[in-house]
Amino acid sequence: ILSVDNSMTRIMLAKGGKDMTAEIICVGTELLLGNIVNTNAAYLAEKLAGAGLDCYYQTVVGDNVEITVLNTDPPEGNIDRILERKSELIRPAVANIDQALVVFAIQDPEPNLNLLDRFLVMMETSGIPVTIAFNKIDLADEAMMDRYRKIYEPAGYPVMFLSTYEDSGIHQIREFLKGKTTALAGPSGVGKSSLTNQIMPEAQMEIGSISEKIKRGKHTTRHSELFCLDTDTYLMDTPGFSSMFVEDMEPQELKEYFPEFAPFEDECKFLGCVHIGEKICGVKQAVEQGKISKSRYENYRLFYQELKEKRRYTR
Repeated sequence: ILSVDNSMTRIMLAKGGKDMTAEIICVGTELLLGNIVNTNAAYLAEKLAGAGLDCYYQTVVGDNVEITVLNTDPPEGNIDRILERKSELIRPAVANIDQALVVFAIQDPEPNLNLLDRFLVMMETSGIPVTIAFNKIDLADEAMMDRYRKIYEPAGYPVMFLSTYEDSGIHQIREFLKGKTTALAGPSGVGKSSLTNQIMPEAQMEIGSISEKIKRGKHTTRHSELFCLDTDTYLMDTPGFSSMFVEDMEPQELKEYFPEFAPFEDECKFLGCVHIGEKICGVKQAVEQGKISKSRYENYRLFYQELKEKRRYTR
């Protein structure tokens, strides 16, 4: 699935690599392997239900499907089966990605590290590697870049810096994308659409502006879309997000999704230490010694409390 609109699904055929737009009509019989380019999940669910099919398994951008071609002019056909996914995310709703590139502005607006850490937890629960890219370095200095390196590189996340305004760091991003299917994510207003346009000018993504009052961007990317950049190289541009909740899990599981904690847990006195109220705790000691970022740890404490409160009110 490459992108979403109200009634049509664009299919990239495996044979020939050409795009076709296929209206979802009914169930077909002759199968052809394809990659869904553009879909509207609600519309598809309605059509599948009308055809007597179970529609609990909705299509998302990146799904591989088997289809029946009914016509070539105008092009239309049926989606017959969604093939097994090797990976999937709920937000953004995409499938079959190899990695994620999460983009935040280093300035204007200042990065919301609480939101970034929520995104990283979500990626950790899905087992998807993440690289962090800070855009707008033309507004920053080396000390500012060094601050974010020290927070996230010890946690195991590669950090890149770029400026779509000055065309700086774009070559590094292109190299990072090669041979992979990458989900491009991040809040609105940080330059994701500008980055997509520089990597693939024919995408012609709408570029929004920042609200001076709330320092947030307008949602210029309204749906996820998959772009073919080169052989075996795909980029999924996804809508900007301004909030995100930690996935449903037990509070004591949360520490597993902060990978920088693991090397220090042997120093904890108690087995099953959650690194909150325990007096002898290797993780808390590492925070005091500057080996673990204080902002990461404080966000961990906040997420842990959120999960505890949620459990309290759902029992």
